[in-house]
Amino acid sequence: MDILTTNGLTKRFGDLTAVNHVNISLRQGEFFGLLGPNGAGKTTAIKMLITLLPPTEGTAKVAGFDIRSQSSEVRRHIGYVPQLLSADGQLTGYENLLIFARLFDVPRGEVKARVLDSLKFMGLEDAANKLVRTYSGGMIRRLEIAQSMLHRPQMLFLDEPTLGLDPVARRTVWEHLTKLRENFNTTIMMTTHYMDEADELCDRVAIMHLGNVAAIGTPAELKAGIGREDASLEDVFTHYSGGTLETPGEYKQTSMVRRTAGRLR
Repeated sequence: MDILTTNGLTKRFGDLTAVNHVNISLRQGEFFGLLGPNGAGKTTAIKMLITLLPPTEGTAKVAGFDIRSQSSEVRRHIGYVPQLLSADGQLTGYENLLIFARLFDVPRGEVKARVLDSLKFMGLEDAANKLVRTYSGGMIRRLEIAQSMLHRPQMLFLDEPTLGLDPVARRTVWEHLTKLRENFNTTIMMTTHYMDEADELCDRVAIMHLGNVAAIGTPAELKAGIGREDASLEDVFTHYSGGTLETPGEYKQTSMVRRTAGRLR
């Protein structure tokens, strides 16, 4: 069963076509990676799918609801973890989750149990009453994922979920995302620049370049498709995105990564 389908999804900003007639579909419970260099259209595509940006042309259905005509219903059935921090460092983890429970209209009688269950599931129960500004980067990311899942959405969108994290923290986030999919059959769409992350976690990936989907398939299919027995997903990425992992505007991206990483420490 498809939980997400796009039909000619397009976004233009003046003369710039950021996303160009994208057609993809995701199955219930699938872990899907959206890859591409900076400026490829990944984040713009996600912002349309979560109803933060209106499409210029085309549309999409998420959890059976149209992003154009049923945006409120779409938002009720999804969770979203942005690149930048969404947790308040001046509050405890428990307090952050209480606020999100109210924002998501979690039934009053279920709030405490859901918050405690979420903290336990994400391995944060011992830090529940500590200020978030004392958390490590990996703990903050896990808290943000817990925030996004409080209303039990069918689909979770993650924009660079392990940006700025050290290898141990990244691996911990991977493990919790895998548990989330296995335990709740949650469908996950993730953008990432880490090819090892996409290779290990994703059932399928789509590689975007200049607003277009240049290739889509399982990591194994895409590696086999470029005609090299020893091909890595990084080789696939560079093959379809112009031959380099770096693109113009790296100063801005590097600056953002370092600001985010600093706030996650």
